[in-house]
Amino acid sequence: MIRVKTLRGDEVSWDQVNWHKLRPVALATPVQNDQAPPERKVDLNKRVAGYSEWATQDTHQGGLPEKPVSQPIQHSPTGYWVDVQAATPDEVKALRAVFPLHPLAFEDAEEEGHWSRFETYPAHDFITYRTLSRAGECDDFSQRVSIFVFPGSVVSYSRSGTVYLDTVWGLLGRESVNTPSEVAYELVDHGTDTFGVYADALEARIESVEEEVVRNAGQDVTTTVFEFKHNLAGVRRLAAEAREAVLLLARHGHAENGDLIRYRDALSNLDRAVSRLDAQREALTNLLDTSLGFQSQRMNQVMRTLTVVSTFFLPLTFLAGVWGMNFKVIPELSWHYGYAMAWGSFILTAAGMAYYFKRRGWW
Repeated sequence: MIRVKTLRGDEVSWDQVNWHKLRPVALATPVQNDQAPPERKVDLNKRVAGYSEWATQDTHQGGLPEKPVSQPIQHSPTGYWVDVQAATPDEVKALRAVFPLHPLAFEDAEEEGHWSRFETYPAHDFITYRTLSRAGECDDFSQRVSIFVFPGSVVSYSRSGTVYLDTVWGLLGRESVNTPSEVAYELVDHGTDTFGVYADALEARIESVEEEVVRNAGQDVTTTVFEFKHNLAGVRRLAAEAREAVLLLARHGHAENGDLIRYRDALSNLDRAVSRLDAQREALTNLLDTSLGFQSQRMNQVMRTLTVVSTFFLPLTFLAGVWGMNFKVIPELSWHYGYAMAWGSFILTAAGMAYYFKRRGWW
């Protein structure tokens, strides 16, 4: 799918635009040989197969020369934003026939799973930008848009769009979004916001888990914390790669001072997002330590209770052992109230020990 808007905000179809009329071609200076080459002219009806460059025709011999003497410089149309999503081969061919997309840049744009990167080429700047698609769900599932920034137009290329692309598409034509660099900035800035949304959602979940750990000290959150940390590591890597790409865009992009300020603003937002992600990684580590500490405390309480209970039975076991000895003469055994005295001594001993442990705070 290809959709087109003018930088003034008017949406038009691809076929409504006379692209070849909008795209002038300037010939480079021919290479001088020992003998001056024959006079040549530009034949706009012939194209070199597989390339977006115009060929030259020899007026004396006819047809294409075996080796071109010069390579033309192709210019892109001005005043348009072309958004390409899930392009068919015919749409790709039509796009490359109009815009001089560098082969290496276009290869990166089509490669599945490519990381964020920036490169500048003679005809355009190129940034492929990978961000989060379900940031509010604390999911590290990502999406990518590749942006070709020409002097007068901008081309965005993606497999299925992004969650913020339609938002920026609706902003086009406003006073602050009517140049190729401003469109590129809005795409980058809205993509950067996904990392902030993820950081907010993760922070809320961490606080929820912390409250649960405090309310229920015996709850084991080890699995949950490690899932968060694994997810966070992937998002942190995406944010770092995006920051590196925007940093190169701000340093080496073909943009004016006002646009460079915008790029630096997006870079600052990425720096803050990365810092927040680093802080949350530390928070997860502290949460894990807190959980393990509560579990250890809970285990100590259980062991203390078991120790107190076993201590109760030590003197009782001693008394039962004394009266269970096989001596012939044990006065208590023949006494009428001997059995009652034995039970009384058991109860009084246990009650006395319980009172003592309670006063000392051991139970």
